Amino acid sequence: MQLYLYDTWQRETRAFEPLNAEYVGLYCCGPTVYDYAHIGNLRTYMFEDTLRRVLEFNGFSVRHVVNITDVGHLVSDGDDGEDKMERGSRRAGGESAWVLADRYTAAFQVDMRALNNLEPTLWCRATEHIAEQIDFIANIEAKGFTYRTTDGIYFDSSQQDDYGYLARLDLAGLQAGSRVEMGEKHHPTDFALWKFSPLDSQRQMEWNSPWGRGFPGWHIECSAMSSKYLSPWFDIHCGGEDHVAVHHTNEIAQSQACHGTRAANFWMHGYFLQLDNVKMSKSGSDFLRLQTVIDRGYDPMAYRYLNLSAHYRKQLSFSWEALDSAQQALMRLRVSYFGWPQGGEVDQAFSEAFLREVNQDLNTPRALALVWSLVKGSLSNADKKATLRHCDQVLGLALDSWQPVEAIIPAEVMALFETRQAARKAKNWQEADALRKRILELGYVIEDGEHGVTIKAVS
Repeated sequence: MQLYLYDTWQRETRAFEPLNAEYVGLYCCGPTVYDYAHIGNLRTYMFEDTLRRVLEFNGFSVRHVVNITDVGHLVSDGDDGEDKMERGSRRAGGESAWVLADRYTAAFQVDMRALNNLEPTLWCRATEHIAEQIDFIANIEAKGFTYRTTDGIYFDSSQQDDYGYLARLDLAGLQAGSRVEMGEKHHPTDFALWKFSPLDSQRQMEWNSPWGRGFPGWHIECSAMSSKYLSPWFDIHCGGEDHVAVHHTNEIAQSQACHGTRAANFWMHGYFLQLDNVKMSKSGSDFLRLQTVIDRGYDPMAYRYLNLSAHYRKQLSFSWEALDSAQQALMRLRVSYFGWPQGGEVDQAFSEAFLREVNQDLNTPRALALVWSLVKGSLSNADKKATLRHCDQVLGLALDSWQPVEAIIPAEVMALFETRQAARKAKNWQEADALRKRILELGYVIEDGEHGVTIKAVS
């Protein structure tokens, strides 16, 4: 069955065909590790995890590369301001930027595992690939795409007629009313490939280069590492929608100058998570870590479920009420799955219908709707379990690993339970079902078995 993916470069959904028979090359822009990731950042990585899972569900082998930006990402896209790692170090009371990078990298990877994101084939850190970045810049320089200023080596975007095509930039408009501080830049869209260290102080992260002591610009790391580990022309490059106008536009410019390619055949972007219609950011008061969600009593898989309920190319509004609903839905799914017996077979008609939905540009909301039709459908419970286990390869909800937990039942829940039992005895099935749902919302499940009725807590 054909897989279709939306390509930002062409602004259309088109058929995916791998560039080589060995593996699909997938490069995902990783975190800048000057702080913890927030749940908006994590939404992008869950979209990318779903993409990988769908590729593997279609039988492809995937070489999945994720970078760690631990140097070179300035606080401004205009190439002014300081490195985010240096600023993070100062905010942490002077703690080493190297130590800081290790801590936040580890914390990010803990979040990835908590959300059941698959481990990438390769993690690669910018600071461990300085030589590759210098070689990439030297190649661009040899082809006439650079110039020198007092603070660095810059890419001359005017050398490319199609610069900015990914973002459909209005270059004439940018020239007429520049939105960035020009400094010594020749054009508003020129960007730093290598920045010189200040003469009056020493940076924590700096290296010698043919142009002087300094550090790489943010964009060059992805071009150097993706071409090293995947090739100069690979299948899919992913990131957040905020990468389109600057970071990915400049990656493409560098790759075209160095290798004559736009790096990836498909450019794919996940959309923002919003809180009160405002994009979540690390610098804002709306900064929410996954650990914050866990501390408030939510299962991280509930946040994964919430993200699956919205298409990755639509902005998702976050609220605690929405997360409540996602946790309740996940709980109902887990309880059903746990109660079904083993030994069934995957229903091929359902599997094909599920594949058809996820192959339409990762349409997880439609796939979830299908899952609920399966839960309520007429298949045997054993076949339902086998089929849902098969589909969970894409959903990543780790249904097989969930177990109910025993707990003391609160008096409020027991009162509802007794009322529900009375309603059943009176054959008031509508009230009994409503009470059962209310009890489930409170975190407890009723099991009507052949040996009687039981109630237990679920996690």
